[in-house]
Amino acid sequence: MNKNDSAYFIEFAEHGDERGNLVVVEGERDVPFAIQRVFYIYGSDTDMVRGQHANRKSQFVLINVAGQSKVKVMDGLGNEAVFCLNRPRTGVYIPTMAWKEMYDFSPDAVLLCLASEHYDESEYIRDFDAFEAEIAAMHKGGAQ
Repeated sequence: MNKNDSAYFIEFAEHGDERGNLVVVEGERDVPFAIQRVFYIYGSDTDMVRGQHANRKSQFVLINVAGQSKVKVMDGLGNEAVFCLNRPRTGVYIPTMAWKEMYDFSPDAVLLCLASEHYDESEYIRDFDAFEAEIAAMHKGGAQ
């Protein structure tokens, strides 16, 4: 899998029999990066919006292992996509420099987050206007 500049759905293989189902997610095989950090979000109210930031270095794969939620991804150029995560075998890949917002959590939602980098506060952009300005500067300079 190659790194992509756009967010996209990932379908993971599901293995099951009379005992139940099993989904395996491996870094650099099922997701396009080595997994350096794992965290999960749960207990968020339906009207709570999580995320609201972009990352300069980190890529993510988000998977609702229980319940459901929505993920809005914006590229800073006016394009956005909304992903509904409602099956534990489906994830969404989020590249670097993409603004993300997670919301509309069901009461039983558990949103698993796989990250390509260890936590580093300095790589986070938490102001949307600053994010758009950084994206504009990247495109003006020809970098991407």
